[in-house]
Amino acid sequence: MATFVLVPGAWHGSWAFEGVIPLLEGAGHTVHALTLTGLRPDDDAAELASTNLETHANDVLRLLDRERIADATLVGHSYGGMVIAAAADRAAGRVSRLVHLDAYVPRDGDSCWTLTTDAYRHAFAAGAADTGYAVRPPFRQPNGGDPRRRPHPLASLLQTIRLGGDVDRVPRRDFIYCSGWEEGTPFAGLRARLLTDPAWHVHDLPTGHNAMREDPHAVAALLDPDGRI
Repeated sequence: MATFVLVPGAWHGSWAFEGVIPLLEGAGHTVHALTLTGLRPDDDAAELASTNLETHANDVLRLLDRERIADATLVGHSYGGMVIAAAADRAAGRVSRLVHLDAYVPRDGDSCWTLTTDAYRHAFAAGAADTGYAVRPPFRQPNGGDPRRRPHPLASLLQTIRLGGDVDRVPRRDFIYCSGWEEGTPFAGLRARLLTDPAWHVHDLPTGHNAMREDPHAVAALLDPDGRI
C-alpha cells in the first residue's frame, strides 16, 4: 500500500482532493491532503504576506517528519508541482514517487512565474493589485469558482526554486496532462518535452484543469499503483 501526500494548486486547500481521497483510502492506501500555509482558514494577513515557495516545501517536509513517512508518493496539482519538487529535493530519500497532476515541473532556477503563460502572469499581477502580496482567486465561469478558494501568497509564485539534483533521483515520476482545456493550458510544451524523457511516465486525461473534481475516479486510478481502482 502507498502513502500519498496530496498538495493542491494555487488558491485551493485539501478540499480540492475530496473526491479522490475516499477512493484511495478505499483501496487501502494512506492519504494526507495538505492545506498550505497562508491558505488555511485561520491564517492572518501577516502569515499570508510572509509565505513563499520555501514555506510550502517545508509544509510537506514537516508532514513527513510528523507522520514518520519514509516512502511517500507526493502528488502536486498545478502550482503544487513546484512544491513537491522542492520538497522531494530535500526529503533525503523519503520520496519514492512524484506525480505532477497537470502541474509545473521545474528545473533549478525556475519559478511558477517564469514557467507559466502571459495570461497567468497577468492574472497574478492583477490579482495582487489590492495588497501587493496576496493574489485574489480568479473569477471563472460559469459559477465563479469554488467559494472555498482563498487569496494565494504572491511570493510563492515568484520565488525561484533551488534544486540540488535529488529530485531527479526519485525512482518514479509521473506527469498527468489534462487535455480538455487546450486553449488555456500552460503545460502543452511540458508534455511534449517529458514524452521524450525516459525518466517520466506521461498520461493524458480528457478533462479540464480541475481533473480531481471533473473525474476523481480517473485521477485516483492513475494514482493507484496497485491497479485496484
